[in-house]
Amino acid sequence: MILSFASLSKLTYRNKMRKHFAAVLLLLLLAAYSSEARLQSCKPSGKIMGKKPPPGQCNQENDSDCCKAGELYTTYKCSPPISGTTKAVLTLNSFEKGGDGGGPSECDNNYHSDDTPVVTLSTGWYSGGSRCLNNITISANGRSVMAMVVDECDSTMGCDEDHDYQPPCPNNIVDASKAVWKALGVPENDWGGLDITWSDA
Repeated sequence: MILSFASLSKLTYRNKMRKHFAAVLLLLLLAAYSSEARLQSCKPSGKIMGKKPPPGQCNQENDSDCCKAGELYTTYKCSPPISGTTKAVLTLNSFEKGGDGGGPSECDNNYHSDDTPVVTLSTGWYSGGSRCLNNITISANGRSVMAMVVDECDSTMGCDEDHDYQPPCPNNIVDASKAVWKALGVPENDWGGLDITWSDA
């Protein structure tokens, strides 16, 4: 079979297009794998053994958990990568004296009214205090609110007096005052755990 010049040109063009398509597909697969690897790059750093809190030593306001004797709790030194809209779980915390937040806030050594929009961030996002007293924007329920970072939700330690005998914080938490929940328009009986996105303001 004798192919004309035009037929050979078409075959050459098709082969080039197939190679180009294969190269693009390979790049897309590598990018997807790299992105997935980044998302999974925050691995647990260890575990700690829970111990039973002394009587009256774990404040369960806002449905806070208390450590259980003999239970293993996962710890993290990192949080998921930050993007323009970082996914997180919003939890409820009291920053007032005597509240379930424990002692004064780490960033300014003060207590804060539950009517003030303030938050703590998991250890990786808290980033050694680099976000202290800066605002973040929290979005959920079709609304957004700005809140000031005042503390760390410790993902590396827990189950001791310094942490009010509560377990280590998961690595994807924005722990917020009542004011944040109100501003997002979440009904009070649904407060406690909500999927959100957040970004630096």
